[in-house]
Amino acid sequence: MSVQETITSLLSEVKEISKAETVFGEPIVAGETTLIPVSKVSIGLAVGGSGKSGGRSGTGGGVQITPIALVSITNGKVQVHTMDNGSSDIARIINLAPDLIESIIKKLKK
Repeated sequence: MSVQETITSLLSEVKEISKAETVFGEPIVAGETTLIPVSKVSIGLAVGGSGKSGGRSGTGGGVQITPIALVSITNGKVQVHTMDNGSSDIARIINLAPDLIESIIKKLKK
């Protein structure tokens, strides 16, 4: 495979990985609340090869997907809860989890 073909193939894969559905996750509906996870996508790539006809080429890279926020929508009110390391928002989300689960169970029983 030529260097140009390698780059074209690689960029096609990057396009697939970096689409909006990767950044904004599948909405989760719990009663009157909708939660939308938000992630940061980091991509590192390297391409190399010889310019000679029939030369060799190679690629390398990596992808990291990191959760960075949670969007909550309740009764038309939108809030963004960032997930910085040790932030109070993530602590509040974790603390709300038992109440949210209890609310979901009550709704399902009805």
